[in-house]
Amino acid sequence: MNSIDPASLMALGATAILIVCALLLLPAIFYLLTLMKCLQRCAPANRALSPGLVWLLLIPLFNLIWNFFVVINIAKSLGAEFRQRGIAAEPDPGKGVGLAMAILACCGLIPVAGLFAELAGFVLWIIYWVAVAGFSNKLAAMAAPA
Repeated sequence: MNSIDPASLMALGATAILIVCALLLLPAIFYLLTLMKCLQRCAPANRALSPGLVWLLLIPLFNLIWNFFVVINIAKSLGAEFRQRGIAAEPDPGKGVGLAMAILACCGLIPVAGLFAELAGFVLWIIYWVAVAGFSNKLAAMAAPA
């Protein structure tokens, strides 16, 4: 009869956990790259947040608070950049859906109801990501003023 070696079983479990973590981290990295690229496409004078600071969203629990700062400052940066370039847009592009996403992420800490909040927050995260990517593409398509 074959017996399972506990050490190899633990190694297999650790490998599976690492693979799952990597698969969950991959979309987050692409999301943060999108946010960073969007901020980089804004003129330095219009940036309310340094592009590299979006990576602080990778810090667990801290990201729940930092997300509010990122959303608000990206909206300020985009608003200022759009005004400077003469692009018609809402005053704070993406702020509404971004804040709703951040609020629902915080509500995810609530037992039971948090599951529904996290699900809705995940949907809004995707919508916000697509919106920011669209704003970033709009900036890339329009030449920056001299």
